[in-house]
Amino acid sequence: MAKPVNLNRFRKEKARAEKKARADQNAVKFGRTKDQKDLDKAAKRITIDRLDGHKIDD
Repeated sequence: MAKPVNLNRFRKEKARAEKKARADQNAVKFGRTKDQKDLDKAAKRITIDRLDGHKIDD
């Protein structure tokens, strides 16, 4: 005779697998490396400093 199967466990495992797959897709779609983030921060900082240097004080 076959061993009884817990359907809740299979349902939860399937939900976890789907959630992980969606997370992996989002990581590829939206994720950036730390180097890319640091490069963007540095570029933004340079731009802000340049603009602040051109301000006219009254």
